[in-house]
Amino acid sequence: GFGWGAGAGLVFGLALSVASTVVLLRALEGRGLLDTDKGRIAVGWLIVEDLAMVVALVLLPALAPSLGGNTVGMAGHHVGPDHGLWLTLGLTLAKVGVFVAVMLIGGRRVVPYLLALAARTGSRELFTLAVLASAVGIAYASSELFGVSFALGAFFAGMVLAESDLSHQAAADSLPLQDAFAVLFFVSVGMLFDPGIVLTAPLSILGVVGVIVLGKSLAAIAIVLAFGHPVGTALTIAASLAQIGEFSFILAGLGISLKLLPPEGRDLILGGALLSITLNPLFFVLADRVSRWLGERPELRRRLERRAAAPLPVRAAPALHDHAVIIGYGRVGSAIGKALQDWSLPFVVVERDRRRVEDLRAQGVPAVFGDATAPGILDAADIATARLVVVATPDPHQARRLLAKARAANPGIDSVVRTHSDSERRRLEEDGVGLVLMAERELALGMMTYALRSLGIREGEARLFVDSSRSESQGTPVAEPEQPAPELRQRRDEPE
Repeated sequence: GFGWGAGAGLVFGLALSVASTVVLLRALEGRGLLDTDKGRIAVGWLIVEDLAMVVALVLLPALAPSLGGNTVGMAGHHVGPDHGLWLTLGLTLAKVGVFVAVMLIGGRRVVPYLLALAARTGSRELFTLAVLASAVGIAYASSELFGVSFALGAFFAGMVLAESDLSHQAAADSLPLQDAFAVLFFVSVGMLFDPGIVLTAPLSILGVVGVIVLGKSLAAIAIVLAFGHPVGTALTIAASLAQIGEFSFILAGLGISLKLLPPEGRDLILGGALLSITLNPLFFVLADRVSRWLGERPELRRRLERRAAAPLPVRAAPALHDHAVIIGYGRVGSAIGKALQDWSLPFVVVERDRRRVEDLRAQGVPAVFGDATAPGILDAADIATARLVVVATPDPHQARRLLAKARAANPGIDSVVRTHSDSERRRLEEDGVGLVLMAERELALGMMTYALRSLGIREGEARLFVDSSRSESQGTPVAEPEQPAPELRQRRDEPE
């Protein structure tokens, strides 16, 4: 559409397709999603994108002559176009293969040995210098000897350094330099950006942002749903991919040096990156709101989640009585389920992840597939005859809706809920929830107990102090130290 050639289109498309892993990690950490299924899928997706970009950095110089560019300004180790495309690609891949073999076989032994020698001197400055010399030396040698890009050489230098037992110390010592180089990198990117392109080509900028925000997001939603994941996961992945970053800049620079991408293409990529990174937090908020909106429309949500998957029966278990209903079977829910299994106590799992439900049913664990807030899902888990409902999902809004539905079907049911908000904890306790646990507070109390014991406080006194702290935060009387575990709330349908 811009009138560029196929080579420019290829580089431009690759640059717009790869999201920034750094931006994604910061976004997921800020929302507490990094260790969830959504976070693991998003991070895995971007790692695969980064690896694909490594392949692009290898092949683009070899393909440049065939795509209308040249290798002027490059290392000059690639075979020219007169040798034929396939021979060029073959020799390029062979050189990269030799380089990888040298790094993985020789580098994994030599570099850690050299770092160990530097560490034995006891000089922190010499060790830091050895780390930097190894990284820069491997990157430079890879470019000069094997014809691969400097960026690819730096990538493998990091892999080789990670093989050393001293890699954590190396990372810690080089962290200030990492921050400095990151600042220099983005400052240099900002200096390359021409703000005038926003005024001279506003439609082109909007088109680029549309590809990044809408095109990639819709493709990600379709792919994630096709693999049977919930709509909420698909929306989170879409928001994660709705930006571009560091690899896009590297590809743009490589494309210009190979005479494949015109300078205005770099300006469009930089403009799209700045706008998409700025707007990215809004897309996470929008994804949460759309997910809640779909949660209130269970039929539409069910159609979206099952469009590319074979129908899965909602329930595949016999009727239960006096059992526990575990809503969400992630790290928290699965730990509770394992404990109930060890004690041979009956329970049923309600889970939105289709593959997890299939795995549970294959193991003989009663599991209900669907959103617990949707009509009929809790009924399929026999909530009316259950004794306990365990809300193991961290969403406080969903927790309140689930408790309301559970109590409507079974007024005497006991409940335990997890939360990450102190105000939400107090609200749930006022609503009569049997036990509300805030992860950060329980973590602090556990560490507090160990710290007091480690510093010489007797176990009984330490437990009494920690129980007092817990009771003060909950506004309840202090429990006896012999009974550190919370007492079970009496069922409403049982006599006093």
